[in-house]
Amino acid sequence: MKPKLVSDSATVVTDLVLPGETNPLNNLFGGELLARMDRAASITARRHSRRVCVTASVNHVAFNRAIPLGSVVTIEARISRAFNTSMEVFIDVWIEDRESGIKNKANEAIFTFVAVDETGRPVEIPQIVPETELETQRFEAALRRKQLSLVLAGKLKPAEATELKALFQ
Repeated sequence: MKPKLVSDSATVVTDLVLPGETNPLNNLFGGELLARMDRAASITARRHSRRVCVTASVNHVAFNRAIPLGSVVTIEARISRAFNTSMEVFIDVWIEDRESGIKNKANEAIFTFVAVDETGRPVEIPQIVPETELETQRFEAALRRKQLSLVLAGKLKPAEATELKALFQ
């Protein structure tokens, strides 16, 4: 299977925060943002694998800034690393200042998706080739995150987590 570039499957979704999507403080509900991130990441995973993809886990979410009513929100989703049948998708969330148009990073998340066939069984996917320094950093860190997740789930012995050992030696 021919590897793909990160840019081949990147997804950018821009939307507006409406009144029915906000909490009593007039900020976007966290669950609404999670749903938007999941949709963008799902599109990215599908573009990469050309298969139906299911959300396997939400590995990290950081709600660093509130997103006020009326904000223009841009969600950028990119594959950070593809494994055998799963892929990690890194999501950046930006808010655009209504007056200046300047974008500021508000939140980020990391989701894992698995590509499946018509019967729901995992299928092999192409690898990715990072092009930028940021893509390379995220690519390298993805293996450490995966190994840590497997160790915590009891699916990998700590002694076998080669990438984690490298951090502590």
